[in-house]
Amino acid sequence: MTHEKLMTMLRERSMVLILIAFYILVANTANGFFTINNQLNVLRNIAVPGMIAFGMALVIISGEIDLSVGSMVAVSACITAWVVDFASGGAFEPAVWTVVLGVFAAVCFAASIGFVNGQLRQRVGVPTFITSLAMMATLAGLANLITGGVPIASFPSWYYVIGSGRLLGVPVPVYLLAAAFAITFTISNYTTLGRSIYTVGGNIEAARLSGINVWRTKTICLMMTSVFAATGGIIYSSLVGAGNPTIARGMELEVISAVIIGGISLFGGKGSIWGAFIGVLFLGVLLNAMTLWGFSPYTQQVISGGLILGAVFINFFVDRKS
Repeated sequence: MTHEKLMTMLRERSMVLILIAFYILVANTANGFFTINNQLNVLRNIAVPGMIAFGMALVIISGEIDLSVGSMVAVSACITAWVVDFASGGAFEPAVWTVVLGVFAAVCFAASIGFVNGQLRQRVGVPTFITSLAMMATLAGLANLITGGVPIASFPSWYYVIGSGRLLGVPVPVYLLAAAFAITFTISNYTTLGRSIYTVGGNIEAARLSGINVWRTKTICLMMTSVFAATGGIIYSSLVGAGNPTIARGMELEVISAVIIGGISLFGGKGSIWGAFIGVLFLGVLLNAMTLWGFSPYTQQVISGGLILGAVFINFFVDRKS
């Protein structure tokens, strides 16, 4: 086992131990925390940021970053709602095919934006930090342009099932979270693409000399993350029953924070999907616990920000040591 893999394993396992200890603390201090319904509620709440975090993990491991995911969630919800409204002619109960068309349009749009981000990185040489920052503002503006700044409530009565429904007692978003985890975990651990992602993030020149298509690898990661963000937008549009341009503001910070807390190196080449899940679950449990403890939203922001800052410093220190 290499030194890098050993350090990654230690970081992930230490985070698991911290999460277990935190679970025990909260279970003994917050009434109702350890109930099945509350645990399912935690999983439902982390479903969207968790899905995006899995994609973001691959992006960061490959040596890039995507700051546009929050805006992508919002614009995807708005595109879905607008297409349903347009295709159905404003019908009170739109047909199923209009919803399928809206979802398809949102996913295709998201994939194209991920592709554009990858191409800009390759052909223009502008870091994805800059291009995705610009894309974040562009997509946020587009969401408001599509809706006129007013939520579009165009969905049929059954549409709520995607975000609020349950199957065998488990919220539907939890199944989508599990599917996203299975896809990204399989890719990162058992495919040639996964090995290429780690190689590209660890040493881009060595990857190129090994015959790996560096930019195709990075672009696939960016496209995958955008598609997960679009899926999150569809879930949120189902939860609120409309395409709302103001949803998911600041989600990119939550997602990146979860990835960092999960032990994924900002320098690329190190980390795992399992670590990303631990990170997003920790943040979800933390927010749930602070709500049960009666902390104000402002106090929650301060505490969450402090923990994230600490995780960044620890991550940076470990990377420097290794």
